[in-house]
Amino acid sequence: MITFRVIDTETTSLEGGIVEIASVDIVNGEICNPMSDFVKPLEPISFEAMALHHITEEMVADAPPIDSVIDKYLGADIYVAHNAAFDREKLPQITAPWVCTLKLSRKLWPEEKSHGNQYLRYRFGLDPHVPDGLYAHRALYDCYVTATTLLYMNSLAHWKVSEMRDITNNPSLLHIMKFGKYKNETFADIGANNPEYLRWCLSNLDLDEDQKFTMRHYMGAMF
Repeated sequence: MITFRVIDTETTSLEGGIVEIASVDIVNGEICNPMSDFVKPLEPISFEAMALHHITEEMVADAPPIDSVIDKYLGADIYVAHNAAFDREKLPQITAPWVCTLKLSRKLWPEEKSHGNQYLRYRFGLDPHVPDGLYAHRALYDCYVTATTLLYMNSLAHWKVSEMRDITNNPSLLHIMKFGKYKNETFADIGANNPEYLRWCLSNLDLDEDQKFTMRHYMGAMF
């Protein structure tokens, strides 16, 4: 019996340390075993982060460090996160395989306008049955949404674990440009009409692996 542990972290900033960690398990298609802990970070919480998750310095003042709570989150067969690269970087203690629901959603619904957790929840009418008192961008709430999204996607795609890991471990083909003069246009159209712009982006911008993969794909033989 495989245990998928859906995990989420809230942090002091995109680059900063953890202020909250949570998880739920998926066993035989059922969501169970919720866990959640505040974590005392090594640096102050940025105001931008507070505005997102509403976790304040007072809330974590007496919390333990991550090394004191991480052990209870270890031991699952597969770890799941929405944008798993982010949580995997924050949690190097986890050495088990990861599955990324962000990449799975891009694979299943490549032309959707967004692949954010909350967008997918409302776009497909999902009901994550989140316990009372939780709200978006708190770690445990987001775990329930991610777990529900994973179950829904797999009810459509019927992926094997090896297929989910393969999608996770390879770059995603993106649909919409999110920045620049062609913002909100499709990469396919940009590649067809102005492939030199994609070449310029690759040479001059700091891009992530998915952006690089997509631009090279739509440049085709020109690259």
